[in-house]
Amino acid sequence: MDKTISDLRKDYTLQDLSESEIDPNPFIQFKIWFDQALAAQLPEPNAMTIATATPDGSPSARMVLLKDFDERGFVFFTNYNSRKGQELATNPCAALVFWWAELERQVRILGTVEKISSAESDGYFEMRPPNSRLGAWASNQSEVIASREELDQRLQKFQSQYANKEVPRPPHWGGLRVIPTEIEFWQGRSSRLHDRLLYTRLDDGGWKIARLSP
Repeated sequence: MDKTISDLRKDYTLQDLSESEIDPNPFIQFKIWFDQALAAQLPEPNAMTIATATPDGSPSARMVLLKDFDERGFVFFTNYNSRKGQELATNPCAALVFWWAELERQVRILGTVEKISSAESDGYFEMRPPNSRLGAWASNQSEVIASREELDQRLQKFQSQYANKEVPRPPHWGGLRVIPTEIEFWQGRSSRLHDRLLYTRLDDGGWKIARLSP
C-alpha cells in the first residue's frame, strides 16, 4: 500500500544540542554549523528562505542565497524593485530559515533589514559571471512578462550593448543585510522532542540564550 502524506515521518537521532556546547556568540555558533554543512558537502548549504511582509501584514517567502555574514548580519543580493525589495523598503523586517536536512538542523533568524554600501554591492557584482551580470539588467524581477522569448530578447539586447565592455552594476540591484535580533539553533531529536536554543539580542549588544520547548 502506498504511503500517504500523513504517513511520512523520520525520527531524528544524529546529535543533541546543549547549552554547555554552544558558543555564547551566535555568529560564531552559526559559522561552526555552516562550516559543518560545507564539510558535509550539502547541496547549496547557503540556500535560505526569506520571509517578508507588507505593512498590513500580508506575508510572502522565497529561497535566496546567503552571500556573506559577519557580526553585522547576513547578506543576500536582489533586485531592489522586486516584490521582496519593495516589501523590505516599506517594512524592513525579515525572517530567514536555513534547513540542513542531512544534519537534522535548522537555523531561524529574525531581524531588521538595511541596504549594504554601494562599494560592497559593486565588489560582489564584479565577481559574478558575465551573463549573471547581464541578467540583472535584463530581468525586471517579479514583474509580469509576456513570454520567455521576451526575456531572451532583452538579454540579447544587453549582450550586444555591453559586448567587449565592462558590465556595470544596475542601480536597482544590490545587497541587503539582515541584522538579527533573534537567532534560533534547532537540532532534531527523537520523538519530536527537538533541541531549540534561542539567542535574543540585549540592549547592550550582548545575547541572552534560552531553551525553547519543542
